Amino acid sequence: MSILIKNIKKLVLVEETPRQLARGNEMASLPCLSNAWLLIREGKIEDFGNMKNFDKSKLLPETEKVKILDATGKMVFPSFVDSHTHLVYPASREIEYVDKIKGLSYEEIARRGGGILNTAHKMQEISEEELYTSAMQRLNEIMALGTGAVEIKSGYGLTTESELKMLRVIKRLKQDSPLTIKATFLGAHAVPAEFKGRQSEYVEKVVHEMLPKVAEEGLADFVDVFCDKGFFTVKDTERILEAGQKYGLRGKIHANELDYSGGIQAGVKYNALSVDHLEYTGDREIEVLLGSEVMPTILPGAAFFLGMVYAPARKMIDAGLPLAMASDFNPGSAPSGNMQFILSMASIAYRLLPEEAIYATTLNTAYAMGISDEAGSITRGKKANVFITKPIPTLEFMPYAFGSNKVETVILNGQVVHTEKC
Repeated sequence: MSILIKNIKKLVLVEETPRQLARGNEMASLPCLSNAWLLIREGKIEDFGNMKNFDKSKLLPETEKVKILDATGKMVFPSFVDSHTHLVYPASREIEYVDKIKGLSYEEIARRGGGILNTAHKMQEISEEELYTSAMQRLNEIMALGTGAVEIKSGYGLTTESELKMLRVIKRLKQDSPLTIKATFLGAHAVPAEFKGRQSEYVEKVVHEMLPKVAEEGLADFVDVFCDKGFFTVKDTERILEAGQKYGLRGKIHANELDYSGGIQAGVKYNALSVDHLEYTGDREIEVLLGSEVMPTILPGAAFFLGMVYAPARKMIDAGLPLAMASDFNPGSAPSGNMQFILSMASIAYRLLPEEAIYATTLNTAYAMGISDEAGSITRGKKANVFITKPIPTLEFMPYAFGSNKVETVILNGQVVHTEKC
């Protein structure tokens, strides 16, 4: 059944000619259409226009079944794209949250066997079915908040068996969820306790044992490495990225969250799709990114939750870089996948204009997932992943009202999948 949305107060991020991303000062100019209509047919965005020129008889044959939605006083946005999450996990870690309140650092908790290693231990014990059920609940939660596409990483297994278990769960989620999902193999998320002092041996295990099995089953779209102080070195990272390239897996790097790690430079060297976190980004890092096709991606939820320094987002955009912002949804450092909150954080904490923040959470995150040809904007022929807001006064209200859910109706693949009445 087709869907016709009419009387739209504002149709947001409308592109007549599709782009892969927006960079620098382009991000401040957001194309919108007021008093609009949007036609969705066979799961795709078919057409749009101004209500002044609306002629239903020309758009729809009399015999066509169509669902008509009246969006008077409401806006229509492209669905959020969340290009960095770890939402397949066995249990929450609120006790470590109390340790953080008491003053322990992320690195100190990790050294005590907490953090990633804590989750990895529980991952080995949980069944695949339990893991799938809890992850699907999280997917449904973020879908209701406006997310239409999400990247999910492994990395809480740290054994071949557990990493494969996570990735098989992600594969099932791809098949069963209406969200667009990409899977990332993150075997190098932390060094397992049994490999303490033998980090290079673990890297070899990732390269020679884990990666071949992941590739054999076709379980991953990308490969990732946590390249940072106390985790994996630039040499380790390059070793894994090279191995991933042999299997057709493009890199996505956790970089410069804890220090100037060299992760950004490694990402550019190996043409990673994105480098993520970026709290420690200076002039040299910005310069190397400017000459690349790598999407710098900031994760506001993690910096907020951990009380870390914020990445220099304003400086990066002013230098001419594109910028994406994702949730980092995970149990230890960002226990929320609410992209409405990330949109608000972009303006409140990182000083992005609302227009820039919208690009950073839609089109540019779509690029960081490798799907900007099908998601991230209102463009004819793209997948019909959009949401209709509740009645809101202005576009600026979206990041301004950070504590409330502004999404009323979610449409994915051309189907209404969620409605929340005011």
